[in-house]
Amino acid sequence: MLDQDACYRALEARDARFDGRFFTAVKTTGIYCRPICPATTPKRQNCIFFPSAAAAQEAGFRPCLRCRPETAPDHGAWLGTSNTVSRGLSLIAQGELDADDASVDGLAERLGIGGRQLRRLFQQHLGASPIAVAQTRRVLFAKQLIHETELPMSEIALAAGFGSVRRFNETFQELYARPPSALRRKAVPPGAERRTRERGVSVRLRYRPPYDFASMLAFFRARAIPGVEHVSDERYARTVLHEGETGSVEIAHAERDACLVATIRFPNVRALPGVVARIRRTFDLAADVTSIGAHLAADPWLAPLVGARPGLRAAGAWDGFELAVRAILGQQVSVAHARRLAAELVHLAGRPVTTEANLVSELSFAFPTAEDVLTAELDRLGMPDARRKALRSAARAALADPMLFHPLATIEETVERLRAVPGIGDWTAHYIALRAAREPDAFPASDVGLLRGAAAAGEPRPSPAALLKRAERWRPFRAYAAEHLWAADAAGRQEQRAS
Repeated sequence: MLDQDACYRALEARDARFDGRFFTAVKTTGIYCRPICPATTPKRQNCIFFPSAAAAQEAGFRPCLRCRPETAPDHGAWLGTSNTVSRGLSLIAQGELDADDASVDGLAERLGIGGRQLRRLFQQHLGASPIAVAQTRRVLFAKQLIHETELPMSEIALAAGFGSVRRFNETFQELYARPPSALRRKAVPPGAERRTRERGVSVRLRYRPPYDFASMLAFFRARAIPGVEHVSDERYARTVLHEGETGSVEIAHAERDACLVATIRFPNVRALPGVVARIRRTFDLAADVTSIGAHLAADPWLAPLVGARPGLRAAGAWDGFELAVRAILGQQVSVAHARRLAAELVHLAGRPVTTEANLVSELSFAFPTAEDVLTAELDRLGMPDARRKALRSAARAALADPMLFHPLATIEETVERLRAVPGIGDWTAHYIALRAAREPDAFPASDVGLLRGAAAAGEPRPSPAALLKRAERWRPFRAYAAEHLWAADAAGRQEQRAS
């Protein structure tokens, strides 16, 4: 429940901290806005405040053309509160309700609950039904593509998940009282479609500041697989494999505009929503790091680490199976050794990516799928036989349950399910839960980097049991505490090398 008077005070102040936390609907105009909208502040009696854009749109209000609600940061207040809502939104973002035969009951079944319960949870946390959330996502993503790209309207309709161009046009006519082409502020010059194919589609993905992009790049750089990923001083790039087709993405930081700029080159525009959802998850754009940091800093022992990196986020993973493989390769070896093993596996079983699909020349392979791993000659990898068996077990488990390594359970359920896979122990399960399943409370307490990071905070290196006991006070955001400990460990080792 929103405090309507508090929301109005935030609206009057144009307080950017509340951008994405609520939306203001104005009864006299029928429009809903972000709290930072530059329009004249409406009178209090004319305002209704909603927890999500979907709730405002479901109530009959249309998006503002000035503040563009589609560009608001992801609303992350429900993270850590309703795991089911989080997992449901993740699936919706990947297009779960876009197919003609899709249903809320089908989505609920994948989440392991009933359709009625799922509708109740969405109403409670977002103020809207799952269908309304999916419809709003389609409309707002389409509107963002209209404003920020030169894609033709027919491709925007497909990219946003509309079943037909006719339905796309009807929806915009109903919502904005004008065709979608009328919302494009600049005329598309000749040759734009060819340039888009060559350069890729660029979209801006907002976040709620602060954002420590340098630390995120450092984390990915230490683990980047040659040929699959490339990290420079300012950008992250990687290959993409989706339904048999390959492409690439490149991520840059526009700090002044509080957003990441994602450039996507992929042959099928229908893949765009799923690729964007993966980027948001990988770079943790929905996190409210101010609130998370305040909770962690309540522990005086952790407070200096949080204060040193207030914008630090929990680095995600591009694909659940990929992360599971990387975690298995990293068992009982250093990060650098795991990276070399991953590179060997990619050259052994990865799929070549054409030059036309690459945004940077350093990319050449897509990470192998579960089928690729099962058919690969893993004996050629320089690693113990038990680990090769674990790779095959993970591949078979992924084929039997495609959602095994994705956010579909509570932290306890996730760890239990992962540990049922032969070769996956507690550390591996928590690491997969943290980065792939995006569990904010996952915590691989036996990780050497975490133990060294704890020692870097000015105390002797603790035992895994002692660190786990201390971490109890960091719940439900132990994953973010882990990131701070990893960052402290990396900084400490860098200082040692420098000296």
